[in-house]
Amino acid sequence: MDQWYASREMSLDWRIIMSITIKDIAKKLDISYTTVSRALNRSPKVNSVTMEKIIQEAKKMGYQPNAIARGLVKKYTKTIGLIIPDITKSYFSEIARSIEAVASKQGYNVLLCNTNWDKIQEITYLQMLQEKRVDGIIMKSVVDTDENLFNNIRTPLVLFNSRAYNDNYNYIETDNVRGGFLAVKHLIECEYKRIGFIGGKCNSYSNNQRLEGYKRALKKYNYPVDEGIIVNGDFNTKSGYDIMDRLLKLKNPPDAIFAGNDVIALGALYCAQEFGLNIPMDFGIVGFDNVSFAKIPQVQLSTIEQPKYYMGKRAIEMLIEEIKGKKRAKKIVVEPKLIIRATTRNRKINHGRLVI
Repeated sequence: MDQWYASREMSLDWRIIMSITIKDIAKKLDISYTTVSRALNRSPKVNSVTMEKIIQEAKKMGYQPNAIARGLVKKYTKTIGLIIPDITKSYFSEIARSIEAVASKQGYNVLLCNTNWDKIQEITYLQMLQEKRVDGIIMKSVVDTDENLFNNIRTPLVLFNSRAYNDNYNYIETDNVRGGFLAVKHLIECEYKRIGFIGGKCNSYSNNQRLEGYKRALKKYNYPVDEGIIVNGDFNTKSGYDIMDRLLKLKNPPDAIFAGNDVIALGALYCAQEFGLNIPMDFGIVGFDNVSFAKIPQVQLSTIEQPKYYMGKRAIEMLIEEIKGKKRAKKIVVEPKLIIRATTRNRKINHGRLVI
């Protein structure tokens, strides 16, 4: 009980410390607010004796600078906003980690905003981050970025795997069309005959680009594009499972699918195995992203790799360049890579039955 009271007392003291302002220090020392402010900012207009007296009293009282107020004066806050659709997904968490690591080395803090694929929440976060005077924003938009969304943004902005309709913003993206093409080309080379597509949200820029790559590969190799086995849903395992269940119950089901991301592919894999299909001999699956779980022994998912750490690193570097007033509107498109594992036929892989 005594420990609880002590802990609570410390908590209350911390609140008091956090509420100390420049005005409190000025009142305690009977010195003007302006002089205290100048001293704390090491202004040469304050003599050294007075400055030292003020600094020591500020430390004694537990004064903490107000970063937002300081940013209004100095025109920067050393803070960056990061807006992503779903932090629970490995792809976004890996991107976030690389952004945070590089930002920290450059002396920036990162405010993470998770939209949960909600466009209204995305708009709310954009407004909030600007109100907090962040120096810049990195964002993966929930949907194809519409013109109106960016009309009122006056903060440096970098988009990843998203694009604005105008050319005023930096962006970095994987060549999603190329990635979709490589995935389906591989399935065709593995001699699957009827290849479906299970996507995420149909208004997602990256999803639609991957679908475009899927269609281009089918057309190039004279496979029919059957809209009946092209289905979009959500970027989660449940959606992959449910759509796969529907496709496998068709009179003429596919014998392979390209999934819009690895999480969707995992749901599809679960479902295919519940139907008793041998993966990959009866059914082939390719995902997209190459997230961490894709290579574990129980999954061994063939997938399209995005260089996630590199993308996060370059996004923050581009943003800092813009914050410092360097040239804007840099466009970077990175090359995807096919990773072949045990969910597609390959002579170099032991095709024992996968069990999850």
